Amino acid sequence: MKKAVEILAPAGSFESMKAAVAAGADAVYMGGSRFGARAFAQNPDEDKLMEAIDYVHLHGKKLYLTVNTLMKEQEMDELFEYLLPYYKQGLDAAIVQDMGVFSFIRKNFPDLPLHASTQMTITGAYGAGMLKELGAERVVTARELSLSEIKRIHEKVDVEIESFVHGALCYCYSGQCLFSSLIGGRSGNRGRCAQTCRLPYEVKRDGKAIGKKDDSYCLSLKDLSTLDLIPDMIEAGIYSMKIEGRMKSPRYTAGVVSIYRKYADLYINKGREGYRVQEEDRKALLDLFDRGGQTDGYYKQHNGRDMVVWKEKPSFREGNQVLFDYLDENYVNKEMKQPVQAAVYLKEGKEASLELICQGHTVKVMGAQVQSAKNQPMTEEKVRKQLEKTGNTPFYFDNLQVEREGNVFIPVQALNELRRTGLEQIQNAVLGQYYREGVMAQTEERSIYKKEHHSGTPLLTVSLERTDCLEAVVESGKVGRVYIDSAEFDPKHWKACVDLCHKNGKECMLTMPHIFRNNGEQFFDQHIRELKESAFDGYLIRSLEEAGYLNQKEIKGRFIFDFDVYGMNHWSQDMLMDMGADELTLPVELNSRELGKLKIPGELLLYGRLPMMVSAQCIHKGLERCDKLPSVLMMKDRKGKEFPVKNHCRFCYNSIYNSAPLSLHGLYDGVMALSPSSLRLQFTIEDLEETKEVIQYFSGEFYDRQEERLPFQEFTRGHFKRGVE
Repeated sequence: MKKAVEILAPAGSFESMKAAVAAGADAVYMGGSRFGARAFAQNPDEDKLMEAIDYVHLHGKKLYLTVNTLMKEQEMDELFEYLLPYYKQGLDAAIVQDMGVFSFIRKNFPDLPLHASTQMTITGAYGAGMLKELGAERVVTARELSLSEIKRIHEKVDVEIESFVHGALCYCYSGQCLFSSLIGGRSGNRGRCAQTCRLPYEVKRDGKAIGKKDDSYCLSLKDLSTLDLIPDMIEAGIYSMKIEGRMKSPRYTAGVVSIYRKYADLYINKGREGYRVQEEDRKALLDLFDRGGQTDGYYKQHNGRDMVVWKEKPSFREGNQVLFDYLDENYVNKEMKQPVQAAVYLKEGKEASLELICQGHTVKVMGAQVQSAKNQPMTEEKVRKQLEKTGNTPFYFDNLQVEREGNVFIPVQALNELRRTGLEQIQNAVLGQYYREGVMAQTEERSIYKKEHHSGTPLLTVSLERTDCLEAVVESGKVGRVYIDSAEFDPKHWKACVDLCHKNGKECMLTMPHIFRNNGEQFFDQHIRELKESAFDGYLIRSLEEAGYLNQKEIKGRFIFDFDVYGMNHWSQDMLMDMGADELTLPVELNSRELGKLKIPGELLLYGRLPMMVSAQCIHKGLERCDKLPSVLMMKDRKGKEFPVKNHCRFCYNSIYNSAPLSLHGLYDGVMALSPSSLRLQFTIEDLEETKEVIQYFSGEFYDRQEERLPFQEFTRGHFKRGVE
């Protein structure tokens, strides 16, 4: 017997929630007034959201609250009071990105199920396993995973798997995008994405444009549509089929949900042999929304040109009014009511009684005393007609038994009151099973990880992607630690790199890939001997997967969690330290004042091009060809800014870097006021001379307190001064 699946619908408004339930969704996910990854949706206020929780429960469905943004320190103080009313109302789960929020909810609301958001970039069994051990009931996989990768998680980790099956695809791995944040201060990690990936760009190699004239929308992906893959997805272990679209209309929600409900049920009831997708349903999905075609996403391919829109979206498309009218009538405007089994008993001289049964709950209410009829006794038809007027309640009488003894009479008003009281009590009985008692906010234990104010100078560290710069770096007397990138430095040279660093009195650490998937695990498995023999001093960890992998392989060395393993508040900092971090890198989306509120000193990025996007897609492959040769392209936006694009072929992902490097030169006092444990210079596309000049400049300003000539003209302060909303 095949396992049932959950159809999970987006609800950016109360109306979309109702449409989703009417169309057959098993659960909806909604944001409240704060802390959700769709800040610009019509998110309901507290009263309306609690009404939504009751609504889905009355109809036997579930509601998951999106608390899936990164939280600043001051926001954590408001989280308890924000969640408490929804918790008491019976909220079914919270979807979470921030590990501090995860820890906070586990501590203060221990029986509230937690779902690890796709924003956590879960790409394998190591990350899923860690989150399961920490208390996650469900993980929402990265959209880029293949069916085989999802199946492997399912086989290795006893956790519910939720995966996207329809809707918009982000170009970047979710949770790894800083494009909107750095360009306009609207952070995708804070629910305010400006969708810079939907804009046109000109791609160049060595100053010359590549691709065709109509290839300018190189970051805009087609929408996901997976009707043909439903059997494969269910058999791979996907339990919850998630539909994207909290910014879309109730009509869109209803249409997509009804179609996925139809085909999930078709497979469950008839198996592969009876599974056929009708063309009219494919067309209906396109009529509901069409950005430039549809794709079945990454489930069966790592990336591909056919997944990208490339051309500008048509400004006008004629709508399918017949479809729209059907959806409005059957779902959007439909009032859902639950069936109630009822029995009324009327006997002269006795109190009227009404027994109601709904969803396994039974209530019995007593009403006014039944009188003797002076003229005509009350007929069964009249009793039934009056009681069945359930009006705007969420119920209807599916089966009403009327039993009378004697010449009974009871005023219509008394029957109305009997019905009203009965329905009110059966509603309370149905909803009461979900309600929780309030909890007291626990007194927080002080962090065991103390913030130390370093009296000495912070360690200067250098992160390298280019192999030809290493010798120049180790010659610098001020540099105390070197990170070499595993995507660029060959394993056969790892030990020589470590030896060279140690010979010059420096630590040598290996930078793990931005994304750790099956190909990454296979690569490190193949080179496990070199990894152990190199005896790196530590590892720059960029995903939870990597910490899990290195621990399982018993690889020795210290773990420095990078800025994309976010420690935005002291709760998340403590959690990351508990998860194995020896050091943290300070987040790049906090300003200096916000950084000063964190408890644990960390490594601060002093200079370097920030990765705006990390993607499974490859611009080089899409516009040229896949030759498995790492290279750097330039992506020019409408304002003339050029963003370097690097394809890391060893692990098959792209990095799009900011047009200008972050630089905190001239901000010595502000930097040192944070008491950072170390200061990092991060080199990505810089050549040997540029690397040497930047090291010399920052060594002079921050370590010798000497004024040097700035070796670059363009730079950005990132968020060090302005921060994000």
